[in-house]
Amino acid sequence: MNTKEIMDLDKKYVMQTYGRQPLALEKGSGAVVWDVEGKSYIDCVAGIAVNNVGHAHPKVVEAICKQAKNLIHTSNIYYTEEQVTLAELLAEVSPHDKAFFCNSGAEANEGAIKLARKHTGKGEIITMKNSFHGRTITTITATGQTKYQKNFGPLTPGFSYVDYCDVEAAADAITDNTAAVLVEPVQGEGGVIVPPKDYLKELKAVCHENDVLIIFDEVQTGFGRTGSMFASQTFDVTPDITSLAKAIAGGFPMGAVLASGEVGETFEPGDHAATFGGSPLACAAAKASINVTLEENLLEKSRENGAYFKAKLEAIKDKNDVVVDVRGIGLMLGMELNFQCGELVDKMRENGIIVNCTAGNVLRFVPPLLISREQIDTVTSVLEEVLQDY
Repeated sequence: MNTKEIMDLDKKYVMQTYGRQPLALEKGSGAVVWDVEGKSYIDCVAGIAVNNVGHAHPKVVEAICKQAKNLIHTSNIYYTEEQVTLAELLAEVSPHDKAFFCNSGAEANEGAIKLARKHTGKGEIITMKNSFHGRTITTITATGQTKYQKNFGPLTPGFSYVDYCDVEAAADAITDNTAAVLVEPVQGEGGVIVPPKDYLKELKAVCHENDVLIIFDEVQTGFGRTGSMFASQTFDVTPDITSLAKAIAGGFPMGAVLASGEVGETFEPGDHAATFGGSPLACAAAKASINVTLEENLLEKSRENGAYFKAKLEAIKDKNDVVVDVRGIGLMLGMELNFQCGELVDKMRENGIIVNCTAGNVLRFVPPLLISREQIDTVTSVLEEVLQDY
């Protein structure tokens, strides 16, 4: 089928919940994807920070194929080697020692909220304005943006919101019934907002002074996106609970909740579950993806090529008044413009570059961590040319 035929079928048979680009993708390799007509694109979206190890990485593909021949799924009332060895690997590369497996970032945040409430015996959760935590009823309630909550009330009770990067506001919002503060180390959907260096440390200190847990939503920042395996390591602060998804399994759907010590021991049989959580297939994909990240030095590439990419974007800013700001860390970058950037995304796509617009006027660049400098040069060259129209 060609692109139009696919789009027509989508309109007829698929619920129209996505503002899709007029692009039907067929295959990918590394940081490049091809549409059904055979045109190639450098991918700076990467499934929205999912394909960190690139598209169709041979080692991830091999792990999936090998596992699929043996065992795709079994209930969590049985043990599997793939699940326990993935949990062991996550304990080695993260600041935590226990894992719960699920299927998405929203599920991971739901699990983190349940874990915090049970551990503390308290019900209230503080989150940040401009945040994003998922699309379930509870996680849109946790999300500090009313546009995601509109038409879906009544919302889950027990949530309040404070300004991101304002430690004093968080401290003032804590009550005797506060279980946890849930925060993204870097706000992604909110416009790639990087906090001041000591914000997360100070926020953790305030939480612990008040016997409140701190949860890091690392759904978007995890697995090398900020230049460390986890953003908590980038900012040198360990949360009580971490929620994960997106890049964990190289593009295969998966999520996880990590915790340590007494918090990690809180859940008991029957407290929480996920039918497909931690399937042998997902775990095999995740182990392969994490090992690729380590073996191919993708953390270093994220730091170094991220700095290179950011410098190129800053050079464009210096020459274009329409660019308000360039910000980010590792290969999680944003360019804020003084206009709504949907049309610019279209023009970039027409010129062979996939990028997306978040927060209305921020171009978000979250390419595979193995993107080359030559590809970055092409992206920024096209961007500079397209910006001339503005």
